[in-house]
Amino acid sequence: MSEPVLRVEGISKGFPGVQALSDVHLEVNAGEVLVLVGENGAGKSTLMKILSGIYQRDEGRIIFNGEEVELTSPLQAQELGITIIHQEMNLMPDLTVAQNIYIGREPTAGPFLAEQKLNRKTAQLLRDLNIKLDPRQHVGELTVAKQQMVEIAKALSFNAKVLIMDEPTSALTDSEVETLFVLIDELRAKGTAIIYISHRMDELRRLADRVTVLRDGAYIGSLEKAEINVPTIIEMMVGRAIDEGRRPTAREHADDPIVLDVQGLSTKALLKDVSFQLRRGEILGFAGLMGAGRTETARAIIGADRRDAGSITIAGKDARIRQPADAVANGLGYLSEDRKVLGLMLEQDVTFNTVLASLGNYAGALGWMGDRKARNRTKDYVQQLRVKTPSVNQMVKLLSGGNQQKVVIARWLMRDCDILIFDEPTRGIDVGAKEEIYRLMQQLADDGKSIIVISSELPEILRVANRIAVFANGTITGTLRNEEATQEKIMQLAAHGEED
Repeated sequence: MSEPVLRVEGISKGFPGVQALSDVHLEVNAGEVLVLVGENGAGKSTLMKILSGIYQRDEGRIIFNGEEVELTSPLQAQELGITIIHQEMNLMPDLTVAQNIYIGREPTAGPFLAEQKLNRKTAQLLRDLNIKLDPRQHVGELTVAKQQMVEIAKALSFNAKVLIMDEPTSALTDSEVETLFVLIDELRAKGTAIIYISHRMDELRRLADRVTVLRDGAYIGSLEKAEINVPTIIEMMVGRAIDEGRRPTAREHADDPIVLDVQGLSTKALLKDVSFQLRRGEILGFAGLMGAGRTETARAIIGADRRDAGSITIAGKDARIRQPADAVANGLGYLSEDRKVLGLMLEQDVTFNTVLASLGNYAGALGWMGDRKARNRTKDYVQQLRVKTPSVNQMVKLLSGGNQQKVVIARWLMRDCDILIFDEPTRGIDVGAKEEIYRLMQQLADDGKSIIVISSELPEILRVANRIAVFANGTITGTLRNEEATQEKIMQLAAHGEED
């Protein structure tokens, strides 16, 4: 077998109080898709930042094209032929596609930018990659999927021999994901080595030539394509077996009191006569295709979007919800699908983010962050929810995705919300952390909280929901009890009217 285009041996990296990587090994061949998996905090991002020149290793060797190299900066790694596409895209929306791809490397005519030459050069690159984009279009006008293509073109404009992709499909629709996969297949055929980081097991099946697993900053093992077995990989990731086919414990909620009654909910934009009921201690799933009305229903209920018709009753009383603050006052908490943008203040600590919905109880003095009561209450929830953090003073941006989600949950528990809406609760969270979130939701339901779970992952809906309301074209096309629900039945209801 030929020499790997990239090989790392014995890589270790530590930060104050944390050993992020210990004696890690990895290699990738030309024309191969190596899928790198592991729980949040396993060391994947740290390793990729070392390979892309953002961090420097403490120990170990990096061999590129048969020679040991020092990667001291991202630019040096790019010029060498190692490029990374981060999960959060790094594009300038007011610049064109061409300007974003060749930023800092634009052709010039004297002191001026040679715009036509830049556009021709970009057009040729896009043709070579079979990416259908106009070099002159502003990036801010593109869909997320097309912006992703710009990121890939930018990375490959450096003549990349190794392309690192970190959760590239987290914000894409199914059709956009398939477009990306076709491009990856073309890059593989041209000999580009790809390191692909993902939490999605279906992507692993579709793309992987080989899988490498990290756990707790250490190399666990690699599996060739013929050896890839999802239960085995999950067990390698978390150190224990997880039953992905598990369902919630059967429980009849028909006699439990109705805590939320929504009737005839409609909006000008999408929703048409959405009606459902949620009972005490019940987990109700919202399933359906992207844009079917699931999140829009949640936003209309909490007052984030204006509703044009319909009634909302909470605990038997008419709830006049015109803005999110009214929803909170009625004991209704919403965990947004984009926790980093809408759910958390990343530069603030765990205590601030936890007490955010209850500041009135902790703002007795200027600078409530020094309030011992707030910190002690936060410590209680950190312990109860098993949030992995060095202290309640830790900045939230330094926590893993699963622990960030737990902080948002703690906020609404501290506010004593009886109804919780979880919108894509495990997006970007690894398998082991997903199970923690599922366990937590079930415990909340057992304690009498009522939960709505919105998820694009059918196995997740089947894993947690007692009943499943399926959306299509802005309305509920059917509701299934978990015992009778299958992925096929859900998809039939989700496709209802799609061809009308």
